[in-house]
Amino acid sequence: MSLILYQNYGDADHSNAWLGPIIVRIYLLLMLQVFGATLSFATESVDAKPQSTAPPGMVFIPGGEFLMGSDKALSRPDERPVHQVKVGPFWMDTTEVTNAQFKSFVEATHYVTTAEIPPRMEDIMAQLPPGSEQPPAESLQAGSLVFAIPKGVEYWWQWVNGADWRHPEGPLSNIDGKDNYPVVQVSWFDAVAYAKWAGKRLPTEAEWEFASRGGLKGKTYVWGDEAPAKGKPKANTWQGEFPKSNLGTDGHTGSSPVGSFAPNGYGLYDMAGNVWEWVQDFYRSDAYQLQSDKKVAVNPQGPKDSFDPEEPYITKRTQRGGSFLCEEKFCASYRPSGRMKASPDTGLIHTGFRCVSDTIK
Repeated sequence: MSLILYQNYGDADHSNAWLGPIIVRIYLLLMLQVFGATLSFATESVDAKPQSTAPPGMVFIPGGEFLMGSDKALSRPDERPVHQVKVGPFWMDTTEVTNAQFKSFVEATHYVTTAEIPPRMEDIMAQLPPGSEQPPAESLQAGSLVFAIPKGVEYWWQWVNGADWRHPEGPLSNIDGKDNYPVVQVSWFDAVAYAKWAGKRLPTEAEWEFASRGGLKGKTYVWGDEAPAKGKPKANTWQGEFPKSNLGTDGHTGSSPVGSFAPNGYGLYDMAGNVWEWVQDFYRSDAYQLQSDKKVAVNPQGPKDSFDPEEPYITKRTQRGGSFLCEEKFCASYRPSGRMKASPDTGLIHTGFRCVSDTIK
């Protein structure tokens, strides 16, 4: 698990911080470094069709062409330019993977998640500029990132020793009675391991965005264009002044049981809010710019490497869908085009995943 923590550089879900003065100094050094990289996109045929019988807990996504990204008012630079994409048909989990499902995987395989393994000094130093000061060895303990409403100038993301998927907020917490909640504090590696065990895979960014739109074209949200605050709650998001006060008017101040809100047009739940979802692709801030020269990108698999100018030494994977920490004035990433990034060894209190499949064995 990376000890590069998330502190504010634009929204609730894009925040990085170290624990203590040494880590803060290293983080500031990171922010001064910017490097270039190259990008290429693989393509696959969109003609292969999955089996006709619906696998348990999945729905058929027909595939097709759509405009990926957004240039609307809430969009960010990494969502532009809007470009034409075609994806083939596939099956997708109707909900995020739950605690109960992940527990079955762990019991069957004895898998140990990233958050349960102490990070190695060499892995931490590989993510920092040359010559950076080493963090204290005693800080390299198994754990993960937990959100806490800040007091004064404290960071709202905290590294908590002993935080993992069974203990999302730390060793004194548990998931008793939360079988139907999305599993969190799982890294990208954990998500890939589960998907492989289940005979599935993670969706590409393109597949995820196509599916999240539910057949709607050019709409701001998965339900259309109506503002999230109008009418009855449409997704599990933050209500109030972030990060000081969460009013919980949608009935939740943390994650919610999967399927608590209306599905989109394809019958998929929680494609907006609740928890961020890992997808297959490496993250690049300029991915869409480098792909925009193609008339139609067919089944894009994402870039072959990662680059985030805000943290150029860290390889990152992409997350989609927003979370219960997203608030309209501060984040608003609970949109089909909203993108997030994190190092693949990162676990967070608001990050999970769902799977897709072309065929089911």
